[in-house]
Amino acid sequence: MSAGHSYDAEKYWKANLRLIFGSLIIWALVSYGFAILLRPMLAGIHVGGTDLGFWFAQQGSILTFIVLIFFYAWRMNKIDEQFGVHEE
Repeated sequence: MSAGHSYDAEKYWKANLRLIFGSLIIWALVSYGFAILLRPMLAGIHVGGTDLGFWFAQQGSILTFIVLIFFYAWRMNKIDEQFGVHEE
């Protein structure tokens, strides 16, 4: 944060928490929802020689997690810029 630059800390943290909770919901949906809870429903859909539920458990959740890491970093930088607390 620049010297003498003020920001609304409450709005900043609300935006930060929205991003964190949104990311966690997506992660849980893919990791637990698709890979474990919805696996029986996804068993009839084949991807790469296996069923979609197994694919999510083995590959999809990892790929989703990696995408979430990059999305979080990109979005957090935008939020930091919006509130004037970005690195210079």
